[in-house]
Amino acid sequence: MEPRLVGPGPYRATRLWNEIIELFRAGMPLRKHRCRFKSYERCFKASEAVDCLHELLGSNQNFGPEVTRDQTVKLLKKFLKNHVIEDIKGRWGKEDFEDDGHLYRFPPSSPLKSYPKKPSCGKEVIKFPDWNEPKAGTSQEYIPVKSITMNSEMWYKRHSIAIGEVPACKLVFRRELTQTNIEELCKSMTLSRLQKVLGLDSLDEVLDTKLVNSKHIVQNVYNVNKQGIVTLEDKSKELPHWILSAMKCLANWPSCSDLKQPTYSGFERDVFKTIVDYFGQMKEPLLTFHFFDIFVSVLGLLQKPSKAVEALQISCLLLPPENRKRLQLLVRMMARISLNQDLPPLSESVRTRTLIVQAFSRCILCSKDEIDLDELLAAKLVSFLMDNYQDILSVPSALKSSIEDHVVHLQRVQIKYAGADSDATLPPPSFCHRISTDEFEYQRATGSQEPLAALLEEIVMNKEISVKDKKKKLKQFQKSYPEVYRVRFPTPETEAMLFPEKTKQKPPILVWALKKPFQPFHRTRSFRM
Repeated sequence: MEPRLVGPGPYRATRLWNEIIELFRAGMPLRKHRCRFKSYERCFKASEAVDCLHELLGSNQNFGPEVTRDQTVKLLKKFLKNHVIEDIKGRWGKEDFEDDGHLYRFPPSSPLKSYPKKPSCGKEVIKFPDWNEPKAGTSQEYIPVKSITMNSEMWYKRHSIAIGEVPACKLVFRRELTQTNIEELCKSMTLSRLQKVLGLDSLDEVLDTKLVNSKHIVQNVYNVNKQGIVTLEDKSKELPHWILSAMKCLANWPSCSDLKQPTYSGFERDVFKTIVDYFGQMKEPLLTFHFFDIFVSVLGLLQKPSKAVEALQISCLLLPPENRKRLQLLVRMMARISLNQDLPPLSESVRTRTLIVQAFSRCILCSKDEIDLDELLAAKLVSFLMDNYQDILSVPSALKSSIEDHVVHLQRVQIKYAGADSDATLPPPSFCHRISTDEFEYQRATGSQEPLAALLEEIVMNKEISVKDKKKKLKQFQKSYPEVYRVRFPTPETEAMLFPEKTKQKPPILVWALKKPFQPFHRTRSFRM
């Protein structure tokens, strides 16, 4: 059985659990073993299981080589507790698995986890807040202006200026946007972009959008210092000074000019343990319990680093500002420690990077309920954060610019045509990505012509308008977009086929006379009474 990449989406942790169980059952060698003068068929030693599963996880693109042997043993403990494996006497249910020579086997059935059944939903579009609805008793100068789908009739109204017909219109002054309006807009556009990056039809199964605080997004985007670190309005939520000093000490080792460092051996390990103990006693991880599923879902994009970075950028904007600031400071310290060759080893048996990931993974990401793979998933996410923290923990410039442009547009004066129920506004925000020159030329040639061709076809196939009006609109379209018109009607004959001339049939003259032989006229006598 070949391992497959488990992409973003709901129940990703459950899907990964089932995937690992299937791979482990298919790849674990089973053979005959002897224990206490008795032979057991189709079983394996505990150490063999650790070797096999560790190699399997290390080569699996959902986890990677960062998985340690100790983490593999912890996962096998959960396998034993959940009856994925059992000892040769059929006992299971406790996490007493050790990396030794005890014998284990697979039960007859594989306990794969089932997925919660929820009613299926179609593609959900994040709705933008509507502030243009007129309040009761207000004047008509605030006319609601909503986006519409352009059809041939609306197209004719929009382009009527080209032929000298200017319909009556009026200026529509938008209401002044409040801070609440801007916060709602930031939330809507942020969630809309996150859904698009993840490629999901809906965020409902990975994120409860009601728990997303729009004030947090605005503060995380705009209240930052020169280094991009969030500035908190409530200073009581700042990290204690002694923890900040300890973090600076290890991050800048050995040049800590603001600290009077003791000279005893092992000082750096004591400082590291102090930081680990402080973050380990938090009641909730920095990424919060509410956002566990969304961050686990982002892990499915790690094979596409640019998309994963953008998804994590946006997801981290949803955090409370105090959590985001602590995450920024902690991950920056972790990255500097792992790259600092002047820092003495923090452990005799474990590499510094591996030790850091193990020490801080659970305080960064974990589930409120016990999740069997949460330690491996957290380690995977923390490793990616350390490697890309400067990009991930910065404000996404494309999203910020899009929000600002949309706010400016909403504050502009709009034009309302008389008799029109609606008007077209800005389309939903779009985001740019780099494309090749050939793709750009192709899009330039075809991208704008396809909607126009569809519009022309709608005019042609519209049977509700008269022939006179149809000819008028076609003539106007030909004048405005001659190239598109020429593609649809390459020759005058093809255009003439649209309006075939009706041939007038002449009445059959003297048909009755031709059917009878000609008879001369005979004078008859008249008799008078």
